[in-house]
Amino acid sequence: MDKYKLTLSAGSEDEGARLDAFIGYNADELSRSYAVKLIEQGLVSIGGSPVTSKKYKVCAVDEITIEMPEPEPLDIKAEDIPLEIVYEDDDVAVINKPRGMVVHPGPGNYTGTLVNAIMHHMGDSLSSINGVIRPGIVHRIDKDTSGLLMIAKNDKAHESLASQLAEHSVTREYTALCYDNIKEDELTIDLPIGRDERNRLRNAVNGASAKHAVTHVKVLERFGKYTLVKAILETGRTHQIRVHMAYMHHPLAGDELYGPRRQSSKIEGIPVSGQLLHAGTLGFIHPALDVYMEFHSDLPDVFREVLEKLRNE
Repeated sequence: MDKYKLTLSAGSEDEGARLDAFIGYNADELSRSYAVKLIEQGLVSIGGSPVTSKKYKVCAVDEITIEMPEPEPLDIKAEDIPLEIVYEDDDVAVINKPRGMVVHPGPGNYTGTLVNAIMHHMGDSLSSINGVIRPGIVHRIDKDTSGLLMIAKNDKAHESLASQLAEHSVTREYTALCYDNIKEDELTIDLPIGRDERNRLRNAVNGASAKHAVTHVKVLERFGKYTLVKAILETGRTHQIRVHMAYMHHPLAGDELYGPRRQSSKIEGIPVSGQLLHAGTLGFIHPALDVYMEFHSDLPDVFREVLEKLRNE
């Protein structure tokens, strides 16, 4: 079987970016650290010639081709962790991830992640494209964001789903509670997002190597000092909704990274941990059946509890 190849096209906004950073930011299914390994192994080429330096400066006309290596045996431990499987067949699965769960293992989080859980529930039936620490993972949502994720159970399905993400054809709708009153009923935020050079944990509007980012926002309810919104992703940049809403001076309630510097760990007296953001709708073309499928999940308990308190007041 031919190795899976991924091609990325650089634009003027990428001029001068380091190769490892460019790959990590533009390939949803690859981390920057994994990109470094691929570069060092000679699996990344530009114009047909391998580039083995992670410090290579990307040019606006570059076509970067990444040849994914043969699957490695998984060395992450499967764990019997309760998992809400919304849908599953031989090709894909849709998981409803709870708040507080990390998607894949990493420094400080080698156990208790979604990957540990799906390895127990699905065994070897997971795509290997993303390496040994992220089998089956096509896209991610933040630790404290709840909601729907699609899982690829073989490499062909992974390629299809990753392609749909790259083409921005996957339906991803979120419910979010924002600080303060949003006056508009609907708005579209079309602002590029890149890395925040002052804080490596954050992204920022017009940050380093900023990429096109569009979020459509519709107000659902107003509570005076909070507004409940639906946020629809047209693109899928890291932390996109959190960055865009913070830039518009309406950061997400409970967001410790992008919210107000001084904020309580409680909202209306209810303890929360992290942003109130829920990926409630997910839709995609099934890789094998070639039909559109859409899934929905309810808000988590703490989110519903906060809304009930706000409505009663």
